[in-house]
Amino acid sequence: MTFRARRADLMLNAYEWYARRAAIHPKGKRGKKFSCFGEGSIICFPPAALFGEHAIRIGVDTLIGPYVSLSAGMAPNQELLSDRIVQIGDRVLIGRGSSIVGHFEIVIEDDVFFGPNVYVTDQNHGFDNKELPIGKQTKPEEPVRIGWGSWIGTNSVVLPGVTIGKQVTVGAGSIVTSDLPDHCVAVGSPARVIQQF
Repeated sequence: MTFRARRADLMLNAYEWYARRAAIHPKGKRGKKFSCFGEGSIICFPPAALFGEHAIRIGVDTLIGPYVSLSAGMAPNQELLSDRIVQIGDRVLIGRGSSIVGHFEIVIEDDVFFGPNVYVTDQNHGFDNKELPIGKQTKPEEPVRIGWGSWIGTNSVVLPGVTIGKQVTVGAGSIVTSDLPDHCVAVGSPARVIQQF
């Protein structure tokens, strides 16, 4: 093994050691900021954006991948409506680079899996005022629920007011704009049911 290869291995080992210790766990200082952070759960290092922890609940044995944005509210230290803005169930897997941005209520039930880069929010921008930039216009928040045992594919988007039923597969790159029933496969933009099982 060359010196360069040995050095690369040492650097990788050092990064992996640091990443394991920098992850957020239920008993760590950062983990204790959450409204609830279940045993066996972890937020991998590094998180992308993380604030409003006091209004985020995470169940047991849940894995939140690296580079995930997880927020309750629009900014750190914002006064929030409850301590249950974002609720993530037991045995959930949130894929790398995903974003969950809650302002009112987002519920992800037990055993839900996200592929990488999934985006879920309960608030959207308005566009009615022609004198105000769209980025400064908001619509009322609408709760989002993702049912037990569902799979949300890579690069999918779940928009405000949507309820996704139990054991639903959302195909990669889909945009979910309306409710999806239990036991179905939905794909596209907007997502449409293509199979019921």
